Amino acid sequence: MSVNLTISNKVATITLNRPQVHNAFDDITIIQLIDVITQACEQDVRALVLKSEGRHFSAGADLGWMKSMADNDFDDNFADSQQLAKLMHTLANCPMPTICQIQGAAFGGALGLIACCDIAFASPDAKFCLSEVKLGLIPAVISPYVIKAIGERQSRRYFLTAEIFKADKALELGLIHEISDELETSVNDAINNILNNSPKAVIAAKELIQDVANKEINQTLQDLTAERIASIRVSVEGQEGLSAFFEKRAPNWQQ
Repeated sequence: MSVNLTISNKVATITLNRPQVHNAFDDITIIQLIDVITQACEQDVRALVLKSEGRHFSAGADLGWMKSMADNDFDDNFADSQQLAKLMHTLANCPMPTICQIQGAAFGGALGLIACCDIAFASPDAKFCLSEVKLGLIPAVISPYVIKAIGERQSRRYFLTAEIFKADKALELGLIHEISDELETSVNDAINNILNNSPKAVIAAKELIQDVANKEINQTLQDLTAERIASIRVSVEGQEGLSAFFEKRAPNWQQ
């Protein structure tokens, strides 16, 4: 398997396992990623971690696979690209929080995986590149997610120059959230923070971001947000969380 899935203590960990090609992904890896992400989303898990074996997070698309696709016609390439689009959509729409752990190189389509995750941690030696135009291509399928992460203005630079940038720049751009010398510790700390929170509230908060981001603040949006808070206040976990706070005890999801 190019991709491994493990579930422990309500945390799903998906690991890219092609270190011999710097965890580059081909059509088989993409299908496997879709399958394991879907499996994880159907389990009783509270968080999902995406990581890689070896020195590098991912070199993006496998060069051998891209070479073979260059010999195919438009219809075959379109169908192939739709699978990559499905992968990005599946990861971006996981109901539970998703955390990306990045070391070494993250090039091309790998930035799509990072941008689709809710939280991203990178090692100080991490390097990033939207390298597609160097190969006569464009970062088309990943573009909605990368542009949402770093903004249109910054995308105008990095989509067009294909320059390599370091972890500190990725942090400045908003592609990652933190640079850490202890990646596993930082990821585990984030997981523990998530596990201390109300499971249903975390899912609802993620849905809220997706439904509110970039929307015009009008009466419709005001009504939607008012309805969301009213509904969760009267929910079982909402009532438990408020009771626990006022009674100075741990809520039952921490027990």
